[in-house]
Amino acid sequence: MKAVERAKLVRSLRQESRRLRLLVLVIGFFLVTLTFVVVSKPDALLFNLNGRLSVDQAPRSLLIRQTVDDVQGQGSAAQDPKVVDDDDEGTGEAEEEKRVLTSEPEQAKNEEKTTTSQLLGSGGEKGKKGKDEGHQHGHHKMTLPTVSNYTIRDTEDSDNAKQEEAETKLGAVADKNDASGRSRQQALNNAGWERKPLCDFSNFRANVCEMRGNIKIHPNASSVMYMEPASSKRNEQWKIKPYPRKGDELCLGKLRELTVKSSKVAPECTKYHNVPAVVFALTGYTGNLFHDFTDVLVPLFTTASEFNGEVQFLITDMAVWWTNKYHVVFEKLSKYPLIDFNKDGDVHCFKHAIVGLHAYMEFTIDPSKAPHNYSMVDFNRFMRRTYSLPRDTVSALGEIPKSKPRLLIISRMRTRMFLNLPEIIKMAEELGFEVVVEEANVSSDLSHFSKVVNSVDVMMGVHGAGLTNCVFLPDKATLIQIVPWGGIEGVCRIDFGNPSEQMGLRYKQYSIAVHESSLTDQYPLDHEIFKNPLAFHKGFEFIRQTFMDKQNVRLNCNRFRPVLLETLDQLNQ
Repeated sequence: MKAVERAKLVRSLRQESRRLRLLVLVIGFFLVTLTFVVVSKPDALLFNLNGRLSVDQAPRSLLIRQTVDDVQGQGSAAQDPKVVDDDDEGTGEAEEEKRVLTSEPEQAKNEEKTTTSQLLGSGGEKGKKGKDEGHQHGHHKMTLPTVSNYTIRDTEDSDNAKQEEAETKLGAVADKNDASGRSRQQALNNAGWERKPLCDFSNFRANVCEMRGNIKIHPNASSVMYMEPASSKRNEQWKIKPYPRKGDELCLGKLRELTVKSSKVAPECTKYHNVPAVVFALTGYTGNLFHDFTDVLVPLFTTASEFNGEVQFLITDMAVWWTNKYHVVFEKLSKYPLIDFNKDGDVHCFKHAIVGLHAYMEFTIDPSKAPHNYSMVDFNRFMRRTYSLPRDTVSALGEIPKSKPRLLIISRMRTRMFLNLPEIIKMAEELGFEVVVEEANVSSDLSHFSKVVNSVDVMMGVHGAGLTNCVFLPDKATLIQIVPWGGIEGVCRIDFGNPSEQMGLRYKQYSIAVHESSLTDQYPLDHEIFKNPLAFHKGFEFIRQTFMDKQNVRLNCNRFRPVLLETLDQLNQ
C-alpha cells in the first residue's frame, strides 16, 4: 500500500509541477508583453481594459478633438465643435473647451467588448474589427498597442498630428473668443465716448477734440463730423483752430478754422482709414526754433506717440519747407504720408480722430495729464533716437583718458550777441574746457547741429531760441542760460530752466549786471530802465523790443568764472 500511495504522490507532484511551469510561462509572457508596452508607449498604461481611453485619467496631451457625424435629435451647434453660442458666453466657452478636450462620443450599446486576453494576446484582429465598427458609427476608439497592430513611428506620427490639430482648433477658438471680447470692449468704449462732449476747451493753452466711432473729415468744408444714429439727440458744434496758442489772436488770426460737429447727414466716404487721425495746424509762430518745438513738436509727440506710428496726420495751413525740415520727426511718429488739409478734396473716414494737440506749459509735458504719463525725459530720449545720436549720458571727468569737457557756446549775430566772445573762449579754455562755437538759426542743418550738441557736456548762450537745441543734449549735461538785463528771469526760467530740468539736465541761470548790458550805451546809468526795469513790463511785445531786440551782452569773465567752476565740479561727480 505504501508503494501505491508513493506512486500517486509522485504523479500528483508531477502534475503540480507542470501547472507551476505553465503558470510561470504565462506570467513571464505577460511580463514580457507589459515591458514592451511600457518601453514603447508609456501612455498606453492609462487605457482601460475595454480599449478606450478614460477621459478622467488620460493625460491632457492625448485628448483629441473629433468632429462627429450628425446624430438624430442634436442640433448642428452641438455637433460642430467650432460653433460657439454668442448669446451664452460663459457656458458656450466652457462647453467649447469640453468638446475640444473630451469629444469622444458614447459607445453604442451593442459595441463588442474586448477582453483582457484579446488585448494582451492574439486579439489584434478583433480589436481592429471593433475599431472599424466604431468608425462606422461615428465613434473614436483607441486600443492598446500590440505587436500585430502597432508600430511606434506610425502611432507617434498619428498622435502628434491629432494633437497639433487639437491645439490648432483650440487656438482658433481662443482667437475667436479674444476677437469677440475686443469687439465687446470696443463697443463699451464707444458707448463711453458717445456720452462725452466732442471737445474739451478747458485747457488754458490748447483746445482739443477727440472722438471714437464713425467720423468723417471733409477738408473742402473745413468740417469734422461725428456721425450720430437716427435716435440720437446730441446736437453739438464747436469751432477750433488746432494750434496750441489759445487766446493769441495775433498768432491764430490767419489760421484756418474748423467745425467739429455731431451730424446725421454727411457726404459719402471716398477714403477709408484703419488708423486714428490727428489734425493740427502749422504756420502760427513756426519758423522760430523755440516755437517749432513748444507749439508743434512737443505737443505732437505728446499726442501721437501712443499710436507707435499707426496714425494719420492731416495738417492745416501746411508749410512744405517746414515739414521737409522736420521730416525725420514725422517719419518717426507716423508711417503714413502727410495730408495737406487745405488742398485735399476727399472725404476721409476714421474710427478715431483727434483735432488739436495736447499742450501744457511752454516747452514742457505734464506727466499727470499726458497720455501714458509721457514726460520731457521721454521727449529728450525720442529726439536723440530720431536723429541717431550716440550719447545718452555724459561721462564723468577722467573716465575717458586725455579728454576735456566740451563747452558749446551758442552765438547770435543780430541781437543778444556776446560782445567779448574771444575773451569768454579764452577764460573757458584756461579752466580746462574744449570750446566749440556754433550759431543756431532757422536755416541750421538739424542733422549736423544735433550731433554737435550731443557731443558736448555743457551748452551756454544768451536767452533765445538757440537754447532749444538742449533737446539733443545727453542726460546730466548742463545748460547755462545768460539772462539779459530787464527783470525777465521768470520768463527765462519758464522757457528753458524748467524744461531742461524736466529733461534730466543740470541747469544754471546767470543774470547779467547793469555794466554787462549794452543798454548802458543807450541810456544814462540813472535812467529808470536801470533803477526799475519792471516799470517797462507793459506787455510782452514791449518787453521784447526793449530788453531783447535792442540789447547785447558784454560778459564779465571774473564774475562769470565761478559758474563754470561749479559746472566742472558737477561733471566730476
